[in-house]
Amino acid sequence: MDRADDYESVGFRGRIGFGERPAVVVVDVVRAYLAGGPLTDTEGRFEAARASADRVVEAARAAGHPVVFTTVKLAPGGADAGWFAVKVPGLSVFEEGSPYAAFPDSPAPRKGEVVVSKQYASSFFGTSLAATLNAQRVDTVIVLGFSTSGCVRATALDALQNGFRPIVVADACGDRDSATQDQNLFDLDSKYADVLSEDDVVAHLTTHPSSR
Repeated sequence: MDRADDYESVGFRGRIGFGERPAVVVVDVVRAYLAGGPLTDTEGRFEAARASADRVVEAARAAGHPVVFTTVKLAPGGADAGWFAVKVPGLSVFEEGSPYAAFPDSPAPRKGEVVVSKQYASSFFGTSLAATLNAQRVDTVIVLGFSTSGCVRATALDALQNGFRPIVVADACGDRDSATQDQNLFDLDSKYADVLSEDDVVAHLTTHPSSR
């Protein structure tokens, strides 16, 4: 019995599916993780995920679905990040004024798109994200970005716990280590979200344009 079958046999890996009003949440797709950034990988996984994220974002925009961006913005010395800044000293690259906290050329927020600043892993923790999505009557949160094992995972979990349908775009998520990437995507798909390919998500977005 393979791993997926084993999990299914004891009641994991159910399907949540899309609702009627999706939004794309682009988690921390910033220069720190991309070429030349201090948190990038050596195999180009983050750059490949960025390119995938850009395609998903463009599909969502073309279909009229909301797109929300998140970024980490810390006070000098990580004063507002508590023990997270102690556990992960590398977060210093997100201190205010750092060029690594900036968005790449694409995907990047357009005028009128919400940008959520956060200090911790989840895009929901201590932010206005849930209220913003609820005000737009969003029922499905399509999560993509960096990193899969950290902020993407925490955001997908909190989307579930805040009553949204979480969809994670596998191709559009990046991590430093391929084994960590694969294990976290499997675990998310088993317990907390539907993990789908870029093609499947883009197909859904484009064939279900917004009725707003």
